[in-house]
Amino acid sequence: MLNITHDTQLAAVDLGSNSFRLEIGRVVDGQILRVDYLKEAVRQGGDLDEERNLKPQAFERGLKCLARFGERLKGFPAEHVRAVATQTLREATNSADFIKQAQKVLGYPIEIISGVEEARLIYQGVSRMLPQSDEKRLVVDIGGRSTEFILGQHFKANVTESLRLGSVGWSQKYFADGQFSERNFERAEIAAESIIDMIANRYVGQSEVAYGASGTVGAVADVLAGAGFATDRIERAQLDWLKQILVKAKSADRLNMEGLKDDRRAVIGGGLSVLIAVFDTLKIDTLKVANGALRHGVLYDMLSSDNAAEDLRTISITRLCKQFGVEMDHANNVSKVALYFYDAMQACDSHKPLLHWAALSHEIGWAISHTDCNKHGAYILDNTELMGFAQSELHAISLLVLGHQGKLRKLAADFDNQDLVCQLMALRLAVIFCHSRRLPTLKHLQLTRHKQQFVLTLSSQWASQHPQTYYLLEEESLLWQKLGWQFQVTTQ
Repeated sequence: MLNITHDTQLAAVDLGSNSFRLEIGRVVDGQILRVDYLKEAVRQGGDLDEERNLKPQAFERGLKCLARFGERLKGFPAEHVRAVATQTLREATNSADFIKQAQKVLGYPIEIISGVEEARLIYQGVSRMLPQSDEKRLVVDIGGRSTEFILGQHFKANVTESLRLGSVGWSQKYFADGQFSERNFERAEIAAESIIDMIANRYVGQSEVAYGASGTVGAVADVLAGAGFATDRIERAQLDWLKQILVKAKSADRLNMEGLKDDRRAVIGGGLSVLIAVFDTLKIDTLKVANGALRHGVLYDMLSSDNAAEDLRTISITRLCKQFGVEMDHANNVSKVALYFYDAMQACDSHKPLLHWAALSHEIGWAISHTDCNKHGAYILDNTELMGFAQSELHAISLLVLGHQGKLRKLAADFDNQDLVCQLMALRLAVIFCHSRRLPTLKHLQLTRHKQQFVLTLSSQWASQHPQTYYLLEEESLLWQKLGWQFQVTTQ
């Protein structure tokens, strides 16, 4: 749990597709008051090549911006800063290379979060900045390369979706010629509607008030306010009026409107077309402009205890397991045994939750096939989106699920990670000891580790009473030897 006192300062860094933002807030009586806010239009979302690699200029702009943020954050404790990256870095093939360099210049870890986690945090940010009520809310955030949709009440997000459409992507695809024509708008709106249609039945008629957050909604609201419309809401008819202004201007460089910032000029066409599609597909008449955004959700999430964050992730993993028909009694038994062996090795406590979640989900691949179920399960975890998780955490869990059975050679490249090896040993032993799908008695077992050697000591009586388990342990010993590790089973 964070050491939060009165006047503690927290910082959130949002690596968005169009802009990077830094929000610094001071904690006062459970609320967060702004201390500083920095925003730079980095536009990484517009600089992916045909293979979805970030172009060199996108690397350079992003790193220079984060270096400036890093200077502002100098002296902040690591636990008081959280940096999150969204859709562009979810998509980019070379995102790992960028993140590695970005963390050095920023001076803090950066998480690539999933779309549904982004949606959850957006809802947190919006709901915390609104007067509290019992209203059922729809929150929409149109970003540079993704749009998030959330249904929630109070501070809880109940339904979340993240779709791959946004102001930068749509501007590149449907306004690539730079022309604001009726034809381009028609194509862009129809394309956006076809995607939003896939989730519409979950959202239409399910809320009492609709809110728009950040990005495109904020940009459109600023332009409408500059034209004399209300500053706190957007009406459907106003979007048609704005579209006609753009069509009359014909191109972004000829567009001159009060309230339109330079960093939004090139993407206003794509953003407006997506916003129109959102209104029409979800049958929205009025969209209230929300003050909260992703970065505020990150700050308020940091106020929650570590246990609360862990519970959210456990809930997400459990829901996934049930979706794939996992036998949860057995999964929990495997978790208990795995954690028993992991504790015996006196390994890193901070990685115990990852081992727990891997144990719970190690059989999700059975829903596809018992053959190679570890590979199927790893694929599911690497390609799913779960609330509370960073992509790096899901990948770490997927590696454990991949390695919970079969040969170890497939993970040889990761064996320089000592903590992963300890987690893997604990999980594989747990699967062996629970192979009869009963919780075994562990008091007669002792596991020790010294460098690259594990020794499991059993009583001779136990070994004679469990011949099948003893045979599996002997086979396990041979597998570890092939990778230069020693797993020795002894009796006494």
